[in-house]
Amino acid sequence: MTFEVAIHTILYVRQIYPADLFIRRKKYDTPVFQSRHPALNEYISGAVKAIGEELVTARFFYEALICLKVILQQGSVDKVVVVIKDREQVALERFIFSIENMLQVEAFNKDTGIEEAMSSRTLGQYFRSFLVKLTMVESQLIPLTVEGDLSFAIVLELKDNAIPLAPGPMLFKEPAPWIPANAQDTTAGTHEEAELQMLRAVNTGIINLSLAVQESGIKLQREKAAIRAKKAASVKPAETPVEPVEPTKPDS
Repeated sequence: MTFEVAIHTILYVRQIYPADLFIRRKKYDTPVFQSRHPALNEYISGAVKAIGEELVTARFFYEALICLKVILQQGSVDKVVVVIKDREQVALERFIFSIENMLQVEAFNKDTGIEEAMSSRTLGQYFRSFLVKLTMVESQLIPLTVEGDLSFAIVLELKDNAIPLAPGPMLFKEPAPWIPANAQDTTAGTHEEAELQMLRAVNTGIINLSLAVQESGIKLQREKAAIRAKKAASVKPAETPVEPVEPTKPDS
């Protein structure tokens, strides 16, 4: 399963954009949805490419201005988070992909074997289960009933004391792919009332990957307030008892 397929599916399932913006596809024998908007597709594709560069990065630098040296570094990525936000940029949901135990394999040795690694068929079945969980996640979450447009952000959380390794403007004269994230978009900025649901976890023999979804404390507080308001509106005020009025006696 690629992050790209998962991100498109999340945007469709959580209705961040109109349904007619997406087309139905298949991945790992599972129905998925892909955006048809070129700019959105380019943004997602670029973000996923930058994530891949962070997972295992080959950094180039000149040594003594003579020789070009390549250093392969083990990835520093801890989590990839897709954050769903309201029009005030308040985080409502976080889809959290946690990544652990990335094995380092030399780029020049493509025939390197890894003991206990899954076969491609088994791996495909696990990735299929991830996608099935994503397509069904709507039934486990409170609807995103907010006024105004929803938006999303892709947040890369690194391991302690790590910095982004992807090539930046000093080397390739291109903009750096990452900028500092807003604290409330990250898992570290989570409200204490937030609720986390684990969707799927798998150990492939090369990388451990898990997927969880978190509803933010603010989203849950708003939902509770809406329920209280609805209950209050449905309660009828008590009727004041009225005594019957005796008819006036006619004059004799």
